[in-house]
Amino acid sequence: MKLLNNDESLNSLLSAVNLVDVFLVIIAILIIFISQNPLNPFNNDDVTVVKNAGKQNMEIIIKKYKSKGEISQDNGKEAGVAYMLKNGSIIYVTK
Repeated sequence: MKLLNNDESLNSLLSAVNLVDVFLVIIAILIIFISQNPLNPFNNDDVTVVKNAGKQNMEIIIKKYKSKGEISQDNGKEAGVAYMLKNGSIIYVTK
């Protein structure tokens, strides 16, 4: 019967349960944020991201297609050209 007479404001277990609830909400928000990221590897959409737009170190990242490693019997056509710069970076230009 002593448990029924305890003051709830003095119970430390209730504050720990509240902290767990807060962390669960934060984790759910982070999962939603990660799933909305355009560079999410599980996203099948075509995405173009421009980093540092208009600056000297501007980068354009294009996510188009990820190969599954399968070999095709079809005759394909050229889709673009890849250039290697002097600094070792590669630029792919689509047609």
